Amino acid sequence: MNLVQRAQSILLRPRETWPAIAAETTDAATLYASYVAPLAAIPAVARFIGFSLIGIGGFGVSLRVPILTGLVNLVVGYVLSLVVVYVLALIVDALAPTFGGTRSRIAALKVVAYASTAGFVGGIFALVPALGVLSLLASLYGIYLLYTGLPVLMRCPREKAAGYTALVIVCAVVAFFLIGAILSAITPMGMGGRGLAAVAPRSAAQEPQVEGAKRVVAALDVGTIEALKRGAQP
Repeated sequence: MNLVQRAQSILLRPRETWPAIAAETTDAATLYASYVAPLAAIPAVARFIGFSLIGIGGFGVSLRVPILTGLVNLVVGYVLSLVVVYVLALIVDALAPTFGGTRSRIAALKVVAYASTAGFVGGIFALVPALGVLSLLASLYGIYLLYTGLPVLMRCPREKAAGYTALVIVCAVVAFFLIGAILSAITPMGMGGRGLAAVAPRSAAQEPQVEGAKRVVAALDVGTIEALKRGAQP
């Protein structure tokens, strides 16, 4: 199986590609090694480059996640994404009888792995943090891939595919929230950019301006807190 060709096929011609996937004989280790692991590396590496090497900012100021923090995020996020694929496959397999489908662990892993293609490939947009919304839109296309794949791989009636898909997506959302919580606990970014390093070079003439900006931000934060205490919008 050619990785690039398969990714193109499932993204561009899912209805024609799912039957071919269903007919293939494989196992979890092969599927992970040849497809899931390489594609899952795309968003992990892109986030590291985007947030730790390129950075976020403008007007001469750039904020970057420290390299060590970014590397920890890369490794932990990558491993957790591999785990989530397998956990969702277990959920898809367990729910199959509920929606008139047939249980099959490897079929469930196939449908989750290949439906995740859009999210994995769309992760490339994390290279430019400002384009992060495009990664989210790419992930949404994965819902359609899942919807078209469940009737073929899990043999559920097409009229029940929508409910099946919706329940799996709910589980996926919960899983990704857990990933975010784990990453925040390991490498807390916090509000207001904590954990980000200002890396733009500053001249002596720029220092007062930068310090003034910091005071403005601090004042806004205090004003926001006080407004919330009064039960009003800042």
